[in-house]
Amino acid sequence: MQAGKLLTFIKGLTLLVDEQVSEEIVFTQGKRLLASLIKEDDWLPEELSKPHPEYYQQYLLYADPLDRFSVVSFVWGPGQKTPIHNHTVWGMVGQLRGEEKETLYHREADGSYRAGEESIHLAGEVATVSPNTHDIHVVANHLSDRSSISIHVYGGNIGKIKRAVFHPKTGDEKLFISGYANTFAPNL
Repeated sequence: MQAGKLLTFIKGLTLLVDEQVSEEIVFTQGKRLLASLIKEDDWLPEELSKPHPEYYQQYLLYADPLDRFSVVSFVWGPGQKTPIHNHTVWGMVGQLRGEEKETLYHREADGSYRAGEESIHLAGEVATVSPNTHDIHVVANHLSDRSSISIHVYGGNIGKIKRAVFHPKTGDEKLFISGYANTFAPNL
């Protein structure tokens, strides 16, 4: 691994969250840091970029020791997607490789969820999620013939946070804790 690039990003984000700044500032300055990290696709180790034949993989790259943020690689095989889900914390998603399709979902008066705006995220782009703006969506690999990889940064250790998936018709929620595909983060 070219640990230098990831370590530079982690140091920059640590200094930013140390300042206890607003989410708006985290997004403004953090997006620049993440964009710099994903600008070149030459640093993610092969073992943290392998797709699974049936479902997407969530590999831990770094967890802040105070659980203030985590950095994760999401690896999507062709056709793989999430259910409708939330995060409960702020997040930034940097597209490292391939393309992903994000569909926002909105709760209706009857409790069901309606698909809303769709976005295609291309390599080098950074998107955000937040309970303060839009936190419920579906993400899918937009490519049918190869994997896509995005680097996710969350305002907590996302592998330990209780979140929910939602049934589109009934709105019923099922709580889950995602964990990680790897048992330990890489050595920086």
